[in-house]
Amino acid sequence: MRDETFAAGKSFVDILGSSMAYVEQGSGPTVLFLHGNPTSSYIWRNIIPHVAAIGRCVAPDLIGYGHSAKPDIDYSFLDQFRYLEAFVEKVVPGPLFLVAQDWGTALAFHFAALYPEKVLGLAFMEYIRPAETFDAFHQKPQARELFKAFRTPCVGERLILEENVFIERVVPNAILRKLSDEEMDAYRSPFPDPASRRPVLRLPRELPIEGSPSEFHAINGADHAALRASHYPKLLFSGDPGALISPAEAEACAGALADCRLVKLGAGAHYLQEDHPDAIGTSIRAWILDLQREAAA
Repeated sequence: MRDETFAAGKSFVDILGSSMAYVEQGSGPTVLFLHGNPTSSYIWRNIIPHVAAIGRCVAPDLIGYGHSAKPDIDYSFLDQFRYLEAFVEKVVPGPLFLVAQDWGTALAFHFAALYPEKVLGLAFMEYIRPAETFDAFHQKPQARELFKAFRTPCVGERLILEENVFIERVVPNAILRKLSDEEMDAYRSPFPDPASRRPVLRLPRELPIEGSPSEFHAINGADHAALRASHYPKLLFSGDPGALISPAEAEACAGALADCRLVKLGAGAHYLQEDHPDAIGTSIRAWILDLQREAAA
């Protein structure tokens, strides 16, 4: 799906005084797709068509990302959740399936912890979780050093705001195939200047590593405890070697959760949606259809 076609299909809604963009396709049970940093609903463009055949797919651009507005806020996790919570209340207030990756998983886990009765199921990949050390945070040593730099005052500002390193290096290096010029332009376009990249800088500094920052570390830890105690259906995708999540960690996570199906996608790093859209889309569709059949039996 060409970016212009995907963008042309976007709707806009006023959320807390700012415009939030979203894509909506299909009809049936609601499936809410949540992207991470520094992407947008665009990353789901080749997955949604598979699921729209059986569900109402809604994919917002988080505040500060994609075609959504960039209000004067800190862009912390709690800011992101505040806007998402208001978006859900206005656009998709009923029961829903959650599909999430990267920071989208942190938002999905928090939503599910607060509103478990609204969750029909949760599909997720390359998820955010507390890491006791930087060694446990990421599979690659060079990525760990880069994220340490992002979290360093002045250095992070230079790398992300001025040099646009997250878009130009992190994104393409975390995808196995080579993105086309059109695809790279779609990821670049929401962040044309340093001021526009503030959301991209904020979230690496929120990652719960070595107990810091303490507020989000506590929130994310509690959300993972709620996830382990939950009984709604789950679908976990893993790539090999992964980036945040190794195949072994994904297997252990799936084994520790109730009603969790693990899908091993094969070779993949962080942005699995770009390397395995068809496998992800068809797996989500089959999973939802299986759950509907079970509910009807």
